[in-house]
Amino acid sequence: MDLWKLLKDFLEYLELERNVSKLTIRNYKHYMERFLAFLGSQSPTPAMITPEKIREYRLFLSRYVDPAGISLKRITQNYHLIALRSFLKFLIKRGIKVVPPETIELGKAESRSIKFLEREQIERLLNQPETARDKAILEVLFSTGLRVSELVKLNRDQINLERREFGVIGKGRRPRVVFLSDTAVSWLKKYLEKRDDLWKPLFIRYSGKKPSESDESRRLTARSVQRLVEKYVKKARLPVKITPHGLRHSFATDLLSSGADLRAIQELLGHKNVSTTQIYTHITNPQLREIHQKFHRK
Repeated sequence: MDLWKLLKDFLEYLELERNVSKLTIRNYKHYMERFLAFLGSQSPTPAMITPEKIREYRLFLSRYVDPAGISLKRITQNYHLIALRSFLKFLIKRGIKVVPPETIELGKAESRSIKFLEREQIERLLNQPETARDKAILEVLFSTGLRVSELVKLNRDQINLERREFGVIGKGRRPRVVFLSDTAVSWLKKYLEKRDDLWKPLFIRYSGKKPSESDESRRLTARSVQRLVEKYVKKARLPVKITPHGLRHSFATDLLSSGADLRAIQELLGHKNVSTTQIYTHITNPQLREIHQKFHRK
């Protein structure tokens, strides 16, 4: 059986049966096309996926350098292997005998450095915006811990300003409820009161406005929000280079340092596993802080 045809079936399976996001499908397609090209055959078959070939592929990923001289990060190498594991599981479901997916080990990833802002730095940043829209964006990001991709997908009719909450569909198509602070609600109201249009997106771009444009063409992009945050971080002269995801980290560490339960933070962030949320316990732990203050140098 030809692996290129099986890859097409696999991607359709992810879309129809697993309800995987378009972004994940695009990434898996890219990773698997690289693997099939590595096999070096115009008509590769499942029998070509041997333990030795997988070992060679791991070496290939580890030593890969693109035309610009950039190598693959260890976590990116692991994404390739995770896609291959998933593909092999699919083949097994189809009754095709292949290498057991669990035998493919992932490389040890580099320890991630979590960038976040202290409370005083957050306040400095939130005081920088020049428009009601920009102020509302920063307040909503810090109030909810939304991913930037989740923020830009929001529509006006999703937000319940009276209940100060709304639902989002996050990573892995997992639904969750997020909550707005009083300040975020106040600035959202000010921003929406200034809007004299009927476009659906909650956050829209101002430049190049044309009456005939569609709702989606007016929607603010994730890159625009990233540039907006970068602009105000520089304006606030913060010592940390913070992105929208850094505000998500700041949201989580602020809750944890105030004594919030880890499981609750997991729900608010939309993490599938609490192990993902536990990265924040390495940054700040109120119980450990209390022990340190109580017993250190006494």
